[in-house]
Amino acid sequence: MADFVHLHTHSEFSLLDGLARMEDLVARTKELGFDSIALTDHGAMYGTIKFYKQAKAAGIKPIIGVETYMSARSRFDKQAGVDRDQYHLVLLVKNQQGYKNLLKLVTLAHLEGFYYKPRIDMEILRKYSEGLICLSGCLAGEIPQLLKDGQEQAAEKKAQEFLRIFGENHFYIELQKHPAIKEQERINTKLIALSRKLGIPLVATNDIHYLTPDDAQAHDVLLCVQTQHTVLERNRPLTLLDSPDFYMRTDEEMKELFMEYPEAIVNTRKIAEMCNLEIPLGNWILPPFEVPIGFTLDTYLKKLVHEGAERLYGNQLSATIKDRVEYELSIISKKGYGTYFLIVSDFVNWAKEHGILVGPGRGSAAGSVVSYTLGITGVDPFYFSLPFERFLNPERPSPPDIDLDFADDRRDEVIAYVTQKYGDDKVAQIGTFGKMMARGVVRDVARALGHPYGLGDRIAKLIP
Repeated sequence: MADFVHLHTHSEFSLLDGLARMEDLVARTKELGFDSIALTDHGAMYGTIKFYKQAKAAGIKPIIGVETYMSARSRFDKQAGVDRDQYHLVLLVKNQQGYKNLLKLVTLAHLEGFYYKPRIDMEILRKYSEGLICLSGCLAGEIPQLLKDGQEQAAEKKAQEFLRIFGENHFYIELQKHPAIKEQERINTKLIALSRKLGIPLVATNDIHYLTPDDAQAHDVLLCVQTQHTVLERNRPLTLLDSPDFYMRTDEEMKELFMEYPEAIVNTRKIAEMCNLEIPLGNWILPPFEVPIGFTLDTYLKKLVHEGAERLYGNQLSATIKDRVEYELSIISKKGYGTYFLIVSDFVNWAKEHGILVGPGRGSAAGSVVSYTLGITGVDPFYFSLPFERFLNPERPSPPDIDLDFADDRRDEVIAYVTQKYGDDKVAQIGTFGKMMARGVVRDVARALGHPYGLGDRIAKLIP
């Protein structure tokens, strides 16, 4: 078991900044003999669940975190030329309460504090600090920046403020060693002095943005793609190529680098042992659906389905239809999906009643008679001989998935209805991540390398 634990790590979900794909990050962690690692992507938690699942599967302890952006003033201050710069701060999750608090902080950073970057401030940090461990951050942290500017007293005051918020052994002065960064050693000396004076423990980190030293040049090109510059430009922003050590250093490298401060290495293990988050996955968490008095969820669903079947197929249902309806209802009841069907039926039929166009249903959901009789889909499974099992197989543990289409000019009304009825804390929009595909990559990289557009375009067009 390695003595050191990496607590400052960026993956591909630090968009156009981190180079490490999640699978490669976990594999490299295991290859180097680390039994735990933290993920601290910039400002967001997009990769959290993917990281958690893959690390667990590999036998590695996942530590969930974020390198958050701190506003210099309030998160609500968004004055041009004043509030664009932000400070960095690393937050790590100890337990379930800390996980919930970090989710809240990141959410508020996007909804309330977003100005070029998603930002939090001291107000909400105080409110949602329970269950979190805080590291003072890289050179872009507020404390290092104050020390850089010669404001030792202000840095001391800020460190004491963080210490009050997080408590003893939950706030650490972060030390990094990237030799080519001119200010690093000078600021480190001041950080160590501050640690000694206030009794705040040190912790060693390496600001991982890629996995091996050989990746440094590719990462530099990625930063050029992000900033719309080329590698030929001098004094361009965000270049790390002069210090090609933002990779996953080994346990031995880190111990040698911080041999003068062994406690900074020991504290990485101490923090890792404090972080024991278990994220419950695979459980359905649905808002309650109120049924009329005298009904249960299953009996009310059955009533609606039978009424819909009689409306669509006539009052005298054939044995085939009755058997299929009862079969589907039994599986839905056994799996505990009744609430799901009632909720979806509710907002689909609300949309139809209010003149909002709803598609007939896409994918395997069209194979369900229950969906058809509830008005969720508009395709008769009997007419097209569609099997129910492709939609909801009794042997499959994964839940059903109903794809719906609403008129794009009135879709917001449906979302507003669902939010108002079930609560804004029960409704979320799901993001999708686009990837840089081959031809686009060739064009972007050619431009970042300083080649004419025509060259990149010509090569790109050779790709099928």
